[in-house]
Amino acid sequence: MWRYAPLLPLREGEAPVTLGEGATPLRELRTLAAELGVRRLWVKDEGLNPTGSFKARGMSAAVTRGRSLGVPGFTVPTAGNAGAALAAYASAAELPARVYAPESTPPALLETIRALGAQLVTVPGHIGDAGKAARADAASSGFFDMSTLREPYRIEGKKTMGLELAEQLGWRLPDAIIYPTGGGTGLIGMWKGFAEIRQLGWLGDHGRMPRMITAQADGCAPIVRAFAAGHDRALPWENPQTHASGLRVPGPLGDRLILRALRESYGDAECASESEIMAATRQLAYASGVDVSPEGGCALAVCKRLIVANRLAQDSEVVIFNTGSGAGYR
Repeated sequence: MWRYAPLLPLREGEAPVTLGEGATPLRELRTLAAELGVRRLWVKDEGLNPTGSFKARGMSAAVTRGRSLGVPGFTVPTAGNAGAALAAYASAAELPARVYAPESTPPALLETIRALGAQLVTVPGHIGDAGKAARADAASSGFFDMSTLREPYRIEGKKTMGLELAEQLGWRLPDAIIYPTGGGTGLIGMWKGFAEIRQLGWLGDHGRMPRMITAQADGCAPIVRAFAAGHDRALPWENPQTHASGLRVPGPLGDRLILRALRESYGDAECASESEIMAATRQLAYASGVDVSPEGGCALAVCKRLIVANRLAQDSEVVIFNTGSGAGYR
């Protein structure tokens, strides 16, 4: 992703903290597109990043900047993947990291965090409770707080998903992007990146922008609820429940920015049940050969719901994001 260095927070002459993140494959699924009734369908597989998810992009940018600023260490709350990414990039930067995760985080993700050298602290409750613990740690220790949208750099790394997507499609964009949304920085980052490359003239004369579509689980759908109600803020979801741990974010800090991107893009938001997510995860894996995470399965499940409801046109070109590897859930 550091091919896009002029659009990233990197000082001149500075070497990024990188593990080879980015340049993930975009796979066209012709048979599945025909089954669903859309013109073209792709899956962008972020599970092939070094730490198994799109979080690697954001942590590469943020750890690079933190090292440049001379921070003593990093702390972050996580549903799993962000913690693994911070552990890896902090180790690469030779800086300490503390990760706070809910006790219900998939064990494989917790073991990855430990194996990569971070100090792991598990807490009762959900990621919001982990966030409180991480912020208290940052305040007392001086470690840099890497919580979602409490620093400006992770989103810069994540916008490279959008830059890559445009490049892979020949510097144009699809009709719709369906993105599994927990904290929402991937969606926010891509929307920011699209605006930047349109301003640079990279999208040609038409500069067409995609509809941004949020996919959430029906057991934790604060953005879907707020979008349907026409609100510009999302109320925290009560008792969040879903096996897709990356979507178990009851009160996303970026709610205003997510909802703004959805409305600016004439987008949409929908949720899927646990059974729909599990079935779609298997379907997408069989159709693509991708090791699909439940979050990626949720994106496909929502795609199917929108087509049935005539909220996604059958002549659409659609990209769904698989935001992480399914290996961490087994």
